[in-house]
Amino acid sequence: MIRLSGLSMHYDLGPARIDVLKNLDLRVAAGERVAISGPSGCGKTTLLLLLAGLEKPTAGSIALDGVGLGDLDRDELADLRRDRIGIVFQSFHLVPSLTAIENVALPLEIAARPNARSQARALLEEVGLAGRAGHYPSQLSGGEQQRVAIARALVHSPSLLLADEPTGNLDDHTGRAVGDLLFDVTGRTRTTMIIVTHNLALASRCDRVLQLQDGKLWEAAQSAASAA
Repeated sequence: MIRLSGLSMHYDLGPARIDVLKNLDLRVAAGERVAISGPSGCGKTTLLLLLAGLEKPTAGSIALDGVGLGDLDRDELADLRRDRIGIVFQSFHLVPSLTAIENVALPLEIAARPNARSQARALLEEVGLAGRAGHYPSQLSGGEQQRVAIARALVHSPSLLLADEPTGNLDDHTGRAVGDLLFDVTGRTRTTMIIVTHNLALASRCDRVLQLQDGKLWEAAQSAASAA
């Protein structure tokens, strides 16, 4: 599903060069759930942005289902995200002027897919928010906003879900509920998931836990679920 080969990323700040990712190689199978942990500022979010085609690496390559991201132009990358990638952000990133159902339906409407509202309503029901479909983000709690964001990320049935600290802004109880939702839905749909998290309990539920530090990525631990 995912193949990273010699992936490197650096930024030039004046005369200084900041090496964020150094010659990473990684293989992730279809349907696998992988957690990436590491200290703040180590490049975890940068790696997700590269996987989403929102940034270009300094060197190396990324392939999703055999498609090299470096071979695609900007419009083709946008089409890839629209059709095959879902993204969940820590800060929700809902459109404040749209209701919950309008936020969830947005990816389908952009893609001109039929029955966008009915599909969005079905996803809201699945995440337990059917009764909040007409509410705006400001009228929803943090946990409810994150569940709307998850529904929006999954409404187009992506093959890859990228989640950047999806429970980071939530209290423990709500964070556990959101984590349960993520693993329930991706497990049933066999969606590949890459999740960046500091939450060790959340990471332990993944098939693999990888540590990113000093620009290098290595296997940190095996999840309890995989070891069972």
